[in-house]
Amino acid sequence: MFDNIEFANPQLLWLLLLVPVLIAWYILRHKKQEAALTFSDLKGFVKLPKTWKAYLRHILFALKMAALALLIVAVARPQSSSTNSTSSIEGIDIVMAMDVSGSMLARDLKPDRLTAAKRVASDFVKDRPGDRMGLVIFSGETFTQVPLTTDHAVMLNMLSEMKNGLIDDGTAIGDGLATAISRLKDSEAISKVVILLTDGMNNAGSVDPYTAAEIAKIYGIRVYTIGVGTYGNAPYPMQTPFGTQIQQMKVEIDEKLLATIANSTGGKYYRANNNQKLDEIYQEIDKLERSKIEVTEFRRLHEEFYPLVAWALALLLIEFLLRKTIFRTLTD
Repeated sequence: MFDNIEFANPQLLWLLLLVPVLIAWYILRHKKQEAALTFSDLKGFVKLPKTWKAYLRHILFALKMAALALLIVAVARPQSSSTNSTSSIEGIDIVMAMDVSGSMLARDLKPDRLTAAKRVASDFVKDRPGDRMGLVIFSGETFTQVPLTTDHAVMLNMLSEMKNGLIDDGTAIGDGLATAISRLKDSEAISKVVILLTDGMNNAGSVDPYTAAEIAKIYGIRVYTIGVGTYGNAPYPMQTPFGTQIQQMKVEIDEKLLATIANSTGGKYYRANNNQKLDEIYQEIDKLERSKIEVTEFRRLHEEFYPLVAWALALLLIEFLLRKTIFRTLTD
């Protein structure tokens, strides 16, 4: 009842301290009170029983104190508030296009590039419960793993099962981007985003990456590109007749291509040469692509002292009527 109550003049509530002071004064005064009529001998009154009026005569003072307390609270002006708010959320559709080619098994990121990419992508999905997400994987060819969905449990499950060898090897960046665009082109979301992650150079597929970037621009799709891999050489597990052997392989990422794709669509290119940098990149994209919430709040105050005044006046009226009728004394 009082959860939403505040006072316009809360300092006046200190006047409530008058109530216990007046009660104490009344008790002391009552003990020293002398009778209105005096008698030379009280023997005739000793055995007289006390009437209910004698017990209830203090109700008049109680009614006055209750009325006083109500009036003090009323003067402090209790107020309740009601709030109406409207909010509009700018929806974002995001498709992750992830390279699953054999080179993603290189171990310059720990435990390897693909596992590190899956982990940060999963964390990214968990932090964005309000967005629709999709997943496209590519190597020598491309495949839509998850169409746009709000079911993030499915998205996380497919990310965890993503691995090398599901499709032919190679790096078809143009095809991967084109497939991601096809999943977003009909979207009615205000913001449409592709996060394209790769560790190589375009060497497969039928769609030119620059052409795919132009198509993304036409459809208003912003592309963030991430090049994964250290500088120089990276340890890569090679299958030999003697088992898996770690060999150093040159890291070749077409940074010019990735930067051009990003810049032409209003996105940004990042280079992730270690796990920490990859984490930071996804955190930055997360901040750049946040849903915009516009909230308009209307707060209205309602005066609540009227019932208190009414109750106080009613108590004073009851006290007056009782004092003039049932509890009428010779001095009234």
